[in-house]
Amino acid sequence: MSAPAPSPLAVVDAEPLPRQEEVLTEAALAFVAELHRRFTPRRDELLARRAERRAEIARTSTLDFLPETAAIRADDSWKVAPAPAALNDRRVEITGPTDRKMTINALNSGARVWLADFEDASAPTWENVVLGQVNLIDAYTRKIDFTDPKSGKSYALKPAGELATVVMRPRGWHLEERHLTFDGRPVPGALVDFGLYFFHNAQRLIDLGKGPYFYLPKTESHLEARLWNDIFVFAQEYVGIPQGTVRATVLIETITAAYEMEEILYELRDHAAGLNAGRWDYLFSIVKNFRDGGAKFVLPDRNAVTMTAPFMRAYTELLVRTCHKRGAHAIGGMAAFIPSRRDAEVNKVAFEKVKADKDREAGDGFDGSWVAHPDLVPIAMASFDAVLGDKPNQKDRLREDVSVAAGDLIAIDSLDARPTYGGLVSAVQVGIRYIEAWLRGLGAVAIFNLMEDAATAEISRSQIWQWINAGVVFENGETATPELARKVAAEELAAIRAEIGEDAFAAGKWQQAHDLLLHVSLDADYADFLTLPAYEQLVG
Repeated sequence: MSAPAPSPLAVVDAEPLPRQEEVLTEAALAFVAELHRRFTPRRDELLARRAERRAEIARTSTLDFLPETAAIRADDSWKVAPAPAALNDRRVEITGPTDRKMTINALNSGARVWLADFEDASAPTWENVVLGQVNLIDAYTRKIDFTDPKSGKSYALKPAGELATVVMRPRGWHLEERHLTFDGRPVPGALVDFGLYFFHNAQRLIDLGKGPYFYLPKTESHLEARLWNDIFVFAQEYVGIPQGTVRATVLIETITAAYEMEEILYELRDHAAGLNAGRWDYLFSIVKNFRDGGAKFVLPDRNAVTMTAPFMRAYTELLVRTCHKRGAHAIGGMAAFIPSRRDAEVNKVAFEKVKADKDREAGDGFDGSWVAHPDLVPIAMASFDAVLGDKPNQKDRLREDVSVAAGDLIAIDSLDARPTYGGLVSAVQVGIRYIEAWLRGLGAVAIFNLMEDAATAEISRSQIWQWINAGVVFENGETATPELARKVAAEELAAIRAEIGEDAFAAGKWQQAHDLLLHVSLDADYADFLTLPAYEQLVG
């Protein structure tokens, strides 16, 4: 076999990393370059289409199921491809970034699936992007171990049969990878993450009895799903593996995608593994798209918007019905609680809430659900075991009792709750603390006993923006204004300084995080994604 031609991609502004040559091979970079050449122009068109659709929502303050795809929805004959054995039982999935310790702990967690996250739980430093790929290669070749430098504790993989199946999540379409360029232009982060992972691991995973499986984030339309499907077809042909080997689960975490669930499955039908119902990104998308819609679209505090809110229940029940009608898995939302090592009472209350949430999902027909911490795996497992028993899933529950009208998905004012001053304080607190960690290269951050990721910061800053622009009056009589937000942010910054001490405060990125949160929360020109201006400030 002749050596591949030198890749036209350039690695720029990046300090050399240990073992990067194992990931950034000429052959792998040539593959990513070909992905970029073939598919980035369509990606650019689809991003422009997002802006056009958002402008239409601003004009009409409504959404509906697409008339042009009604025939796909009405045709009961099509189904997605049957699930491969490694993805047939997904009753508990654990999520987390691909650092070395998390890779081992997630694979060992007892969950059926690990969402190996290069997206919201991973700040996209070059080190995280490249060494995350190294860690996954090492896991598949069983060359991974880790010793914690602080505790001295060592971590190693359990036997192969006890490990979770990996479903990898690349970055969303809107993000670039500035360290990898083609003719001076950054390559989309999604193509970098997918391309490097697929090229190095597709055959290796097949040999392990599994396959290259993906979670697709931030999808806004069936046309974006079609783009991914075309990428899968090309990639499988390129490396010479059978068509249909790739499987993709799509996160329905945008309000526009909620109106196109069947069409998304249809576009990916030879590669579809299911849909997932998220929460924070979904709410963020509602605020983003309907921010001009007036009082009826104003969300209350984020913690008041549970999955039992009428418009959230419409979304989750429609997702289960849609998936099962088409033979796909329906995967539920995240249990983000991080157990306390010091407060058993806090754990007891939280575990009861997690159990109730997972009982509800299993009872509603979901085939599995997410947790953020290994200690939650047994709780979620028990909820699904009670419903599934020995069955791998409950796709036979068609939920034909569910009927959701277009207006039900955006009936925000059906929720009997209002924004509170405490909600504003919480949004500022969590926003600053998360952004500070992200700017230091951490994407999954424990804050107030919850594992938070970028979606948390997005909903936090969006709620501040929405409440100010809607002139919300809180229960204490204060009006949401830029001045009030600045006051709360200044108080939080002072509280953090007092809490952690002057040296730790100076060593962190607290002022920078404070300033960035206020920028994206107060700027009249609402930023589509917080991570876009944040990436400009990310070092590494």
